This record gives sequence, structure tokens and C-alpha cells, in this order.
Amino acid sequence: MIFLQLFVTFFQIGLFGFGGGYGMLSLIQTETVARHHWLTSAEFTNIVAISQMTPGPIGINSATYCGYTAIHNAGYGMPMAMLGSATATFSLVLPSFILMILISKMFMKYMRTDVVQNVFEGLRPAVVGLLAAATLMLCNGENFNTPIVNPWRFYISLALFAATFVGTMWFRINPIRMICFAAFAGLILLY
Repeated sequence: MIFLQLFVTFFQIGLFGFGGGYGMLSLIQTETVARHHWLTSAEFTNIVAISQMTPGPIGINSATYCGYTAIHNAGYGMPMAMLGSATATFSLVLPSFILMILISKMFMKYMRTDVVQNVFEGLRPAVVGLLAAATLMLCNGENFNTPIVNPWRFYISLALFAATFVGTMWFRINPIRMICFAAFAGLILLY
């Protein structure tokens, strides 16, 4: 039963997750942590961190890790957890695959029409909203701590976030380099 729920959940996320992987993160967290309670908030945060560091799209990586962790937390062994991982990943990409096959010919034919351009203009704010929601959901006590519990860790986390933002946005430093710099600085300053 959990495999069917996993399939339906990630199929819906794949169907409505406009904006790519970062746009899907808030949907994945809502479904796996809040609605189904397959994962804890800490496990989801760890999954997002691992998904960002591994090669490939973050949405697919998150689905893979969420499927594995959800089945493993349900009490199944590693082979079944790997099947859960495959189920979540497959069901996440299936809607995109189906939709691309169905609309690719029509899209190429009608790409320059006003209706299609208006649809894309309407989707842009929704994508920005999904990305902002994912960002705000990750700005929690587990990632940044709180100024009351551990002020040193909180302010160092904020400083690293600000430095990374400024470095990539205005100084055009390669994001991979900035991630490495921030990781190194975090290891030195926080541990």
C-alpha cells in the first residue's frame, strides 16, 4: 500500500511541480513530512542537502532519497527501500514524459501564438512563488539555528548565506566555488 501511495504522491508532485526541482521542494516537503509523515523535518533537510551535492537534478535526487527513506522508515529492508526509491523517481518523471510526448508537436506548431505566450507569462510568477516557498522552508532552525539557542552559529550561518549570495550575484563567482568556500568556512567556524 505504501508503494501505491508513494507512486501517486510523487506522480502528483511531478504533474504540478512547475519550475524544476527547487520549485518541487516545498511540494515534496508538504507531502512527505506534513501529510504522510514518512520523513521527519530533519531527515528532509538532510535529503535536500545530499540532493544538492550529488550530480543530477535536485527534484529527482530528492525523490530518490525520499522514496528510499520513506520505505526504510516503514520497516522494510534495503531491497524494498531501493524499490521505493525507484518508484518515487519513476513516478516523478512520468508526468513530464507523458506530457512532453503529448504536447511536443502542438507546442512547436503554436509556440509563437499569443495564447501560449500568455500561459508562460502566467506561469512565471507561480514558479517564483514556488522557489521562494522552498527557500523559506529551508530557512529554519535546523539549518540556521536560532539567535536564542546558539547565537554564534546563527550569525555565522547568516554571514555565510549573505557572503554566498553577494559573491554569486554581484561578483559573479562560480557557484560551485562559493559552495566550497562556504563549506570550508562553515567547517572552520562552526566546529
